Amino acid sequence: MKRVLGDLEPTRLWEIFEDICQVPRPSKKEERILAFLMDFAREKGLSYAQDKTGNLVIRKPASKGMENRASIVLQSHVDMVCEKNEGVEHDFNKDPIQPKIVDGWVKGSGTTLGADDGIGMAAQLAVLEATDIEHGPLECLFTVDEETGLTGAFNLEKDFIKSRILLNLDSEDDGELFIGCAGGIDTLIKFEYIKVNTEADHEAFKVSVTGLLGGHSGDDIHKGRGNAIKILTRLLWNAEKMFEVRLAEIKGGNLHNAIAREAFASVSVPRRHKKAFQSLIKELGEEIKNANKTNEPDLIIEVSETVMPESLIDYNIQQNLLNALYGCPHGVMAWSPDIPNLVETSTNLASVKMTGDEIIVVTSQRSSLETGKRDIADMVASVFHLAGAKVKHGDGYPGWEPNMDSRILAVTREAYEHLFGNPPKVLVIHAGLECGIIGEKYPGMDMISYGPTIKGAHSPDERLKINTVQKFWDLTLEVLRNAPEA
Repeated sequence: MKRVLGDLEPTRLWEIFEDICQVPRPSKKEERILAFLMDFAREKGLSYAQDKTGNLVIRKPASKGMENRASIVLQSHVDMVCEKNEGVEHDFNKDPIQPKIVDGWVKGSGTTLGADDGIGMAAQLAVLEATDIEHGPLECLFTVDEETGLTGAFNLEKDFIKSRILLNLDSEDDGELFIGCAGGIDTLIKFEYIKVNTEADHEAFKVSVTGLLGGHSGDDIHKGRGNAIKILTRLLWNAEKMFEVRLAEIKGGNLHNAIAREAFASVSVPRRHKKAFQSLIKELGEEIKNANKTNEPDLIIEVSETVMPESLIDYNIQQNLLNALYGCPHGVMAWSPDIPNLVETSTNLASVKMTGDEIIVVTSQRSSLETGKRDIADMVASVFHLAGAKVKHGDGYPGWEPNMDSRILAVTREAYEHLFGNPPKVLVIHAGLECGIIGEKYPGMDMISYGPTIKGAHSPDERLKINTVQKFWDLTLEVLRNAPEA
């Protein structure tokens, strides 16, 4: 394999990351990456164990002279978000990710990169492989299906890991140490509809909303980014009131934890309203683009003629669906009164898809407060109950309560300042981390989360800042070198 990242430092870490990019690892289809990790352990003569869910732990004894240090577990997840730009040919089930270097960043080629959390895995393997670094007893925990259900963390078995200090390598901003996170829950909606015949005097159009930044529904929800489903719904809702528009198909968004970047609808319009309909979409589209020009400079809204669909959604469901999608809250609901600039509660209208005779809407809610999480989930549910839909909440996951007296926080903060000459920020993150669930499974676990800078996670714009990876590596080694005594 010709290496693209071979000249980057630290060399071995980047080589391992590039090797990981060659292994397909969609959520719930992690067999190949787990086999890769187990092969690695066997080749290095390291002990490992796997639980019935698929989680893997690889163990390494302390280096000479460090046997009296506390055992530490390094943790990351093995799956990645699989998103690609429209028109990009890529099968995430079999094709390798193609990394490239662009202006000081590593990116994918029209796809997500998988640095979330491939770079964490790479750091773990580099530590396991190294013979020249100081560390106490080590466990490296690799969890499955973090991105679509936190399944691995939820099903961690008692005593699967022995350590009581955990370094989560799944944060995305250099210089920031995370000691708490929000809890979350999904709210799933189902509309059942009847297919009806098309109208003889109608013509068909496709309405598209593309070019949005998207992003992580926790990390990026406060940045004012557009939601393609909300924009598309606004266009259709207004057009329906004026021009007797009929909806044949609607789809938008993909994953529950990503802000919808693209959305599309197939509609039919009475022939007499054809030009007026096109004008409305273009004029309202320009208003929306102008209102979002700062945060979404590449937003594209298009309307084009297309072939007449075979059937339409029955009108009652069409109205209920569009009213509910338009009325559904999206974005920041509350800011923390205690921690500056921390989103306390938010909700994400994640996707709408049609399958068979059903329309499935997926939303996700987050909050630092359990009561806030439940409140916003119920608020979303109420909108869709009014529209006659079936609504179901997922099981949700707990938050992670901050501990300012944490021993590993003190070590990591001191290590960062010693290495880089300035103190790190100590923060709580609005995104969900596996730490909340692991902490619930292992009471008293002393945890911290950090990582290099990753932008655009969960979107094809995902990119990893090269010069922060060396800092991430140096910090990890410094923390291991200064681990507390057992």
